[in-house]
Amino acid sequence: MLSPTSPAGKWLGFVTAVWVQAISGNNYTFSNYSDALKSLMALTQLQLNNLSVAKDVGKAFGLLAGIASDRLPSPVILLIGSIEGFIGYGVQWLVVSRRIQPLPYWAMCIFMCMGGNSTTWMNTAILVTCIRNFRKNRGPVSGILKGYVGLSTAIFTDICSALFADDPAKFLVMLAVIPFVVCLTAIVFLREIPPSSTATEENDDTKYFGVINVLAVVIALYLLAFDVTGAHGRLFSQVFAAVLLVLLASPISIPIYLALKNLIRPCSDSKTMDIERNVTEPLLAEEVKEPVVEAEVEKNVEVMEFVKKRRPVLGEEHTIIEALKTLDFWILFVSFLCGVGTGLTVMNNMGQMGLALGYTDVSMFVSLTSIWGFFGRILSGWVSEYFIKRAGMPRPIWNAASQILMAVGYTIMAIAMPGSLYVGSIVVGICYGVRIAVSVPTASELFGLKYYGLIYNILILNLPLGSFLFSGLLAGFLYDSEATRTAGGGNTCLGAHCYRLVFVVMAIACIIGFGLDVLLSIRTKSVYSKIHASRRSKKTSSVSNGQ
Repeated sequence: MLSPTSPAGKWLGFVTAVWVQAISGNNYTFSNYSDALKSLMALTQLQLNNLSVAKDVGKAFGLLAGIASDRLPSPVILLIGSIEGFIGYGVQWLVVSRRIQPLPYWAMCIFMCMGGNSTTWMNTAILVTCIRNFRKNRGPVSGILKGYVGLSTAIFTDICSALFADDPAKFLVMLAVIPFVVCLTAIVFLREIPPSSTATEENDDTKYFGVINVLAVVIALYLLAFDVTGAHGRLFSQVFAAVLLVLLASPISIPIYLALKNLIRPCSDSKTMDIERNVTEPLLAEEVKEPVVEAEVEKNVEVMEFVKKRRPVLGEEHTIIEALKTLDFWILFVSFLCGVGTGLTVMNNMGQMGLALGYTDVSMFVSLTSIWGFFGRILSGWVSEYFIKRAGMPRPIWNAASQILMAVGYTIMAIAMPGSLYVGSIVVGICYGVRIAVSVPTASELFGLKYYGLIYNILILNLPLGSFLFSGLLAGFLYDSEATRTAGGGNTCLGAHCYRLVFVVMAIACIIGFGLDVLLSIRTKSVYSKIHASRRSKKTSSVSNGQ
């Protein structure tokens, strides 16, 4: 059987993680079957909106997944998420397909919450395990995994459209069954293993991440081409779905290649690798308190007692309480809120924004935001990692750049010039993607990986919190006030003024977030300088030893 610690086994685990992320965006697909629930349950629009809120509240319970991730192995976390999603979406399918009578409203809220919460278990297990396995490539790991999450909505929607003509019941079957099956596959192959310990292995990892990046970009462009070319015939749609499945499966070529390479590799290579490890392993101690030394620290009780008596600094392992006591954590938290909260507001209100500006079909804007969000995630993870290795540039500086660019995008949307919604949707998509992909590895680099699952899920609380503050309160209140004033008490607003003040307030929030990210970049400069110096020292030593 293929060993999880072998190169092929390690990458097979990562490929299954990519597949899990490619189907874990089911939480963003509510609009694809919401009308069916509304008609079957005879709901008002307010009641339907509250069902959507119940779905988002499920993310707040991600704290449970974070706590569990520090105590349970990844396969168990994945299993919990897959079972919860299977039940949550399975019950919704029973209702929409009319196999059972509609449940009471409160019961549907519970199952909506379960469906939303299931993805937090999947994402936590995947991110924590993969960042620990590839801790020297945290940027590319975060970018790739979060990038596939961004594509998952389009993947589900386009496959359902191609094969089932947008049947809401069959769509819910997909949401219940496919994540369950894919998670069971990942449970078999995804394990936490020792990270790469030589420069050669790290260079190979970088090369394989590049291959997966290219494949992801091809998939994104393929989905975009299908979306923008209009209606398609049944045969064409079936061919599209078949090719898409092949593209999604294509990363498996990396572990297959490594397994074949291992079969034909001369025995002398393994001896060379042993020598290489003996030469380079001492250099690992120079990393910024990398968690790779945890095992040795835990063996030495005296050292552990010493560590407990002093307050950790940035770059060292923090408990959750120690992290929450730092100013840096709250700078990251609030700046994250400014970015993702405003971005979610645009995504949640894109339909009304388009109608207010006179567009009858807003699907193009939804596609643009999703696809460009993918590119923002993929590129920011890769670029931020490159500049850390090359110049020790603090990763939060990229969050600062995304915040100021997002503020420009909101300003353009507030002015409402011709085509401003196209420009705004692209800019917001890119910047939202950057914000998500960069914040994930940043938290692990500043506060360590030992309690990373819980720290990550505390940061993710910004998703429901930001949605409530900016989308529910700000956008909802201001839109209704404009509609009442200009439409004689109606609930529909037409014109550029409908969201102008919303965009202005969100631009100001992003400017505040920009200032916080610049401050965090200054405060963490020494951390990233040490990371850069240690990696450069390791690379120099590797070269001098003939690598």
